[in-house]
Amino acid sequence: MNAQNRATADVVVELSDCTRDDARTVFAVLGDAFHCDRGADQAPKEDSAGHPSVWTTTYDTSRERGMAPAAPLGGEVTADIQGGYAAVDRLHEALAAAFAIRGEATASGDGEKDVHLTLASSG
Repeated sequence: MNAQNRATADVVVELSDCTRDDARTVFAVLGDAFHCDRGADQAPKEDSAGHPSVWTTTYDTSRERGMAPAAPLGGEVTADIQGGYAAVDRLHEALAAAFAIRGEATASGDGEKDVHLTLASSG
């Protein structure tokens, strides 16, 4: 895969307004579906008490490993995803297969799409 195709397959995921454990759950689901720029030993660290935390990683959606099953969350998670149109759509499908999507806002630009989601347990 050349650098341009790789760039359009990459999706940046930012998780916020959630606990560290819920961030780990979302990242684990996405890691089951796509290659990640971080190793399993680089899971979200402890959040800063009294301060908002944002956890960020990048997924390569060019080779899907398979959809992960539904995963429970302790509360809602805010997810901001950004990348090429098709790549964001593939990652969005993986999130929708594992979690309930309670809110969504989309902004599109020149070759990229930003999606703001609120995730919750699907049960």
